[in-house]
Amino acid sequence: MLKKLERIIPPPPPHMVGDGFRVHNFFPSSGIQNKQRMSPFFMLDYASPYNFPPSEKQRGVDVHPHRGFETVTIAYQGKVAHHDSAGNHGVIGEGDVQWMTAASGVLHKEYHEKDFSKKGGTFQMVQLWVNLPAQYKMSAPQYQEIKKEMMGRLTFEGGLLEVIAGNYKDVKGPASTFSPLHVFNLHLESQAEFILELPENFNTGLLAIKGSVTIQDQSVPSDHFALFQNAGSTISIKASTSATLLVLSGQPLDEPIVTYGPFLMNSWEEIEQAVEDFNNGKFGVLD
Repeated sequence: MLKKLERIIPPPPPHMVGDGFRVHNFFPSSGIQNKQRMSPFFMLDYASPYNFPPSEKQRGVDVHPHRGFETVTIAYQGKVAHHDSAGNHGVIGEGDVQWMTAASGVLHKEYHEKDFSKKGGTFQMVQLWVNLPAQYKMSAPQYQEIKKEMMGRLTFEGGLLEVIAGNYKDVKGPASTFSPLHVFNLHLESQAEFILELPENFNTGLLAIKGSVTIQDQSVPSDHFALFQNAGSTISIKASTSATLLVLSGQPLDEPIVTYGPFLMNSWEEIEQAVEDFNNGKFGVLD
């Protein structure tokens, strides 16, 4: 059964996060304001291609806390450096992913990688916030650095499906997750067609990272987000040009969402506790 296209969302006006991330927020504050609509994905910030001039200062976001969810950074162009108070650090480039589980609380910072900053260049990335089920919100922080060569790969005539998380036709992704979800990069040659099959009850959306595709006789241009109804399981895609799509599909958590800044919990009492714990230094130390 066809999974119907609900609507196509153009990129919301960009804003700066720190001084290094020029992003379009598709949810929860702009295109999709219902905080539950893409659960377990809570936030999608998309840094569309943007040329940063050379800089001796590393652009980015300085030290800040998180609790109750995971941050997932997917690099398409440019390089991103990560450090956190649990002692994790790394650099990702084109096709790589950083998957940080903040859970009970962590401080972290993200910057343009040092050499990329000095040379400048085109920067393009996605950051997702993936909500954690209530039973895991206070678990220990974790960090997964996932290189492009680690991805599950399904090749077909006219394209490639890279599995970051979840699985597709027995091809598994390397990311460990706390609830059932799928995160794929779908690469299509011009005029190639692909039939994507996803669980009927999952919240599902596609972000056009590069190029444009046609879905149900509607064009989904570059930098646009296609939101699907949950009924049905089949999405037929035809590439109008060479294209890359980020596929997000996940089982809704169906739990209360209470958020305050960098904290994503199930009750206001838990938010107040997070603020108190942060103020008391319980998230660790990060220079």
